[in-house]
Amino acid sequence: MNLEIPKKYTDITLLARQVAENTFRPISRKYDSAEHAYPVELDMFESIMRGMEEGGASLGASGATRDKKAPTPGEIRNGKNMGLVLNTIEMCRGDAGLLLTIPGQGLGNAAIAAVANDEQKARFASQWASMAITEPGAGSDSGNISTTARLDGDSWVLNGEKIFVTCGERAKLVVVWATLDKAKGKAAIKSFVVEHGTPGMRVERLEKKLGIRASDTATLVFTDCRIPRTNILGSETIETEQSFSGAMKTFDNTRPLIAAMALGVAQASLEVTRELFEKAGYTFHYEKNVWDLPAIEAELYRLEAELEAARLSVLKAAWMADNGMPNSLEASMAKAKAGRVGNELTLRCVELCGQMGYSEDLLLEKWARDSKIFDIFEGTQQIQKLVIARRLLGKTSKELK
Repeated sequence: MNLEIPKKYTDITLLARQVAENTFRPISRKYDSAEHAYPVELDMFESIMRGMEEGGASLGASGATRDKKAPTPGEIRNGKNMGLVLNTIEMCRGDAGLLLTIPGQGLGNAAIAAVANDEQKARFASQWASMAITEPGAGSDSGNISTTARLDGDSWVLNGEKIFVTCGERAKLVVVWATLDKAKGKAAIKSFVVEHGTPGMRVERLEKKLGIRASDTATLVFTDCRIPRTNILGSETIETEQSFSGAMKTFDNTRPLIAAMALGVAQASLEVTRELFEKAGYTFHYEKNVWDLPAIEAELYRLEAELEAARLSVLKAAWMADNGMPNSLEASMAKAKAGRVGNELTLRCVELCGQMGYSEDLLLEKWARDSKIFDIFEGTQQIQKLVIARRLLGKTSKELK
């Protein structure tokens, strides 16, 4: 693995940085305060991003797909996953909530890209899709999902409640996880595409949140919601030996993406903190022994080291996906490391900057609030450690809970 950033991504990552600094940051505080107001400034990005993706650039969640074609011997491939995490880091230096609510870039799009057949990909192309997994009684334990899907003729009938659905009100489609047979456990859990406006589906409420307030977070209720039979992603068959790996493999692609979001807010916080210290007359001495430095300077170096370690783990997970390698372990490692580092680093920067860090004069306190979600959604810190332990020890979910 070459640790240099591929030159082909230089222009697109530079553009992402400019968007973060010149578009996202100026309106960040506005939509943090006006929660649930749609950021109309983002409408122009939908066509821009779609054009960039058609040109091979990766900016949205739909780019988080595993390359099924194995590299030729000796080939080192840097594909969409690598480009996506690099661009996500840059965009989240501006505002992660705004990135999440750009039309057409929902996490449901990643599920469709990973699991859908060719006909479904064509039918749902260019439509914004959110992801509905979490329930009041099933948070980190996705296998405990109780929303049901019952086949009735040429339709699936969905019943249940989903909470904490990112962009659940704004997206045009919702990818809903539901069980075909609760008694058969995880093997019966499948994902279904539901279009907004389908009878039987309603937005129950929008949540008020600690962070990423520019992104709406909805509770959705399904009551005898009837959708076409062809809207199931993957096989209708309950295959007990495979569990719900078809649905879960989406996480191997999207967890590095969430980790990249954590890196973006952490990097922004560290950059602003360094700038404040430099303005205050501090000079940095990387050539000196850390034990001979002032405590604050040594602390900044420690935070930089943690951020770099997290960054490399994220790039590795993305690189493996681009090269057709199984990366479930590495994706969870990246998510666990970056989620923890992002939260710790942003909070520490607030502390180090004192009154300036705690006030709304800067975005430091907002980035600290935003960072918490990246250690929660797509699997909490504890769940990531559990996945890592199972992989390392060769244990099943039944053997290690």
